[in-house]
Amino acid sequence: MRATTPRARGASALAARPAVTALAAAVLFTGVQFTLAAGARADETPSVPPGTESTSPPPQVDANAPGLKLRGGATLAPAKVLDIISVVESQGGEERREDTPENVKMALQAEVLFGKDSARLTSSANARIAEIAAEIKKQKATKVRVFGFTDDLGTYEHGKVLSKQRADAVQGVLNDQLGSAGITYEVRGYSEDYPIADNSSEEGRKKNRRVEVSFPRGESS
Repeated sequence: MRATTPRARGASALAARPAVTALAAAVLFTGVQFTLAAGARADETPSVPPGTESTSPPPQVDANAPGLKLRGGATLAPAKVLDIISVVESQGGEERREDTPENVKMALQAEVLFGKDSARLTSSANARIAEIAAEIKKQKATKVRVFGFTDDLGTYEHGKVLSKQRADAVQGVLNDQLGSAGITYEVRGYSEDYPIADNSSEEGRKKNRRVEVSFPRGESS
């Protein structure tokens, strides 16, 4: 959360930012769960932070298979991986969980963890982060990403600093709670990049002010 005034944005800059407003709008009730296929985007801007893309190899398809019928002269497009993503979001979007066959991502809105324009954790933050730590233990994860994000109010540079400080704060609590579990952390602050909702409304900006913790899915699930 940043208390300064919105920055003017050109139409091209808005078009270049990935957004999943339809996804955010579709999950408005506690316990609602759905699945979707995450495909390639038309533009070259990644829809997720670098390093969090699917690493599954594309399927092998035999273009000469007897059961595969193509029109004369037609050819198959290159195979691609479409991850099936299960998303559960609490009412109001305070907590959000995404599951794919490979990874688990758990996110908390900044207001749940911090005061306004602050990276100091609130008294109730540890309990929320403990739930994430428990899931990391359950999945036996050894690599954990902690990414901070803000809305588009104020300067981009301020957002970079604040989002990184907030990610650092959450990582510190995770480290304390997980102890000597041999976990390697990747901690980044992305400012207003990679929004999950429309920044033109306070409801959308509130969803974008968040800290995400992601890690590989283990054999226990």
